[in-house]
Amino acid sequence: MLSMEKPRMLTCLPGPRSKELMALRERNVPQGVSVNVPTFIKAGSGAMVEDVDGNLLLDFAGGIGVLNIGYSHPEVIEAVKEQTEKFFHAMVNVIQYEQYTLLAEKMNEIAPVVGPAKTMFISTGAEADENAIKIARRYTGKTDVIAFEGAFHGRTLLTMALTSKIKPYKYGFGPFPSGIHHFPFAYCYRCPYGLERENCDLRCVERIKEAFLSVVDPDDVAAIIVEPIQGEGGFILPPNEFLIELRNICDQHNIVLIADEVQTGFYRTGKRFALEHVGIKADIVTTAKSLAAGIPLAAVTGKAEIMDASQVGGIGGTYGGNPIACSAALKVIEIMERDDFSQKVTTINEILVKRFHKMQQQYEIIGDVRGIGAMMAIELVKDRNSKLPAKEETAQVVKDAYQNGLILLSAGILGNVIRVLVPLVVTEEQLNCGLDILEAAIKKLSDA
Repeated sequence: MLSMEKPRMLTCLPGPRSKELMALRERNVPQGVSVNVPTFIKAGSGAMVEDVDGNLLLDFAGGIGVLNIGYSHPEVIEAVKEQTEKFFHAMVNVIQYEQYTLLAEKMNEIAPVVGPAKTMFISTGAEADENAIKIARRYTGKTDVIAFEGAFHGRTLLTMALTSKIKPYKYGFGPFPSGIHHFPFAYCYRCPYGLERENCDLRCVERIKEAFLSVVDPDDVAAIIVEPIQGEGGFILPPNEFLIELRNICDQHNIVLIADEVQTGFYRTGKRFALEHVGIKADIVTTAKSLAAGIPLAAVTGKAEIMDASQVGGIGGTYGGNPIACSAALKVIEIMERDDFSQKVTTINEILVKRFHKMQQQYEIIGDVRGIGAMMAIELVKDRNSKLPAKEETAQVVKDAYQNGLILLSAGILGNVIRVLVPLVVTEEQLNCGLDILEAAIKKLSDA
């Protein structure tokens, strides 16, 4: 049974069949569509994948956070099969179907949103963030948006403007929409102000308040959009006070607080949503990725009066809230609640924290260990004093890992962070096996 297997490599990557498919890909797929691991999946189950050459790999990437419930969960498969036997699609703006409404009701119940909520569905996280901005502008009658350095919100024109990392996401694709203002995130390991957390007095928040006098008038700001934990930015976990102060700023100035929980949602951090760790609620929460187990689905859940600000027909989309995707999402939420995914994450976290801190003590290249729940990362540096980023070494660790059966992802503006997005159904034996492979790759660098 593939879901219970451990990594087993029969070939180097790419193997013979993957080489053939890679050649076909190069002739037919634009080079701008990147690829991390030079192989092609044949099947996936739990946290394991089998490639077309028979190699078994443990997946610590999980479709970049899409597969919290794992590959090919049998109950989700059955829910999808049942729906496909009824109908594949019915454009919700033309004719209604109950799956959309039932899922909206569930999202309104569970999302950390102020007051009675309403939900709309689209297909991707970028669409969710873009619609959240549209709705915030319509509700407030204001135009500008505050985002953060290190943020990733998508690759549409507006969400590229919100996204901070230039290469590869924004390079050569401008000009971008105006009215977007970026401020430093609370990246305490690399404080942009050179301060220590113990005595910084939340300088990053104070900078926003100062900017209201010199950069943008708060009367022009429709929304602040923030990831409670930055994903692509390097799994940067801000102090709770940072998010609490953003909530206070929004309340003071009639600004909509948008929490981008696309990567942090659905138990990745140990709770259903990352904001639950902080104890605050947003005005709008955007979700996607693990919502529907890999079927494209995203949600914008917000305070009812905000969500109702749009004129009829102002929001929506052809595939938004597809009935197959909604059926999958309803089953995903049911399973995660029933099977106590919070406890699964507690177990994963205990193993990751223990191993990562032990590795940090042994290997000077590990400058920082951070994260929460099953959203953990290590930042690699050439020197702990200078904190010079070990970007090339990080790439080598990723390569060595996949050659030994472990799929890893790098992250961060500086390209020197290794993040863990393993499916939450991973077994303890598999998790420790993957960490053994990761440590061996780091040890190889340290011994070189």
